[in-house]
Amino acid sequence: MRLRSGEKHKPMKFCFYLLLAAVLFGSAQMNSAQTKAKQPPAKYGCLPRDIRPDTVTEVKKVAWRGGIRLIKETVGQRLDKMNARCKAGKLVDQKETEIRFHRLQGCWGNPPADYLEIMEGERKLLRDLRKKFTVIEITCNPSGFDPA
Repeated sequence: MRLRSGEKHKPMKFCFYLLLAAVLFGSAQMNSAQTKAKQPPAKYGCLPRDIRPDTVTEVKKVAWRGGIRLIKETVGQRLDKMNARCKAGKLVDQKETEIRFHRLQGCWGNPPADYLEIMEGERKLLRDLRKKFTVIEITCNPSGFDPA
């Protein structure tokens, strides 16, 4: 089939644009499905805003095959161990005691002059919190390496 100089490929253009739209729509659907899969489930939707399920609570150093291995525990893992859940907008453990979070102090390379008073104040605060709540302490050193 021979086209004259003024004739255009209307059916081919239509098919091209239809195919382009299908490809773009398909990739948009795939990207939205991948984005939804990456979002963590709202299992602990009542967590405080500054605490996330992947926040490190504790780092343990374990001797392992001639070296040291760091084992990190996250807020989500700790809450799973405690069988925690949201109840009336508050996070509670299996005994229905409210859970509170406390970020520990004391990761100083060169401690301040009044560090003993700061640490004593923190001990008193934790003691008082534990009387009313289940307390999850969040390490001040999530990397596990000694501050220098």
